Amino acid sequence: MYLFLAQSDTTAGFLSKSKDRILLAKQNMQNKPILVESNSLFLIKKHSKIPQKINKAIRRSKKTTFIFQNNKSFRLVDDGLHSQFLEHFGLLYSSSANLHKHKFDLNFAINKADVLIMDKRGIFESSPSKIFKIKKDKIKKIR
Repeated sequence: MYLFLAQSDTTAGFLSKSKDRILLAKQNMQNKPILVESNSLFLIKKHSKIPQKINKAIRRSKKTTFIFQNNKSFRLVDDGLHSQFLEHFGLLYSSSANLHKHKFDLNFAINKADVLIMDKRGIFESSPSKIFKIKKDKIKKIR
């Protein structure tokens, strides 16, 4: 499985079909939960139960990550360039392209990645996505 370095709709990130490839590159613990990105709500629904009341909120959200009751986190990407990239893969694991608990370093990210995906935006650190935890009847803001 390849480890991609790409500019997401929020910040520079590692993407892969393999969760372990990302955790190994970032030197994280292997049991750490990791975000899954897709440009299709249908694919996200296949992998996690989404409460009917928040379907619309997820569809309309921009740059927002949702953590569901099964502790899986998903982000629906509707950004033009990044969404086009995700279209080829369906679901990809994603994490910021930095060493665990460190700031973004472009040299580190390029050295760890197998494939560099560069578009007209380049690769840069930006603000991370908002994070909400979904419970049965509540939505709690985490970040």
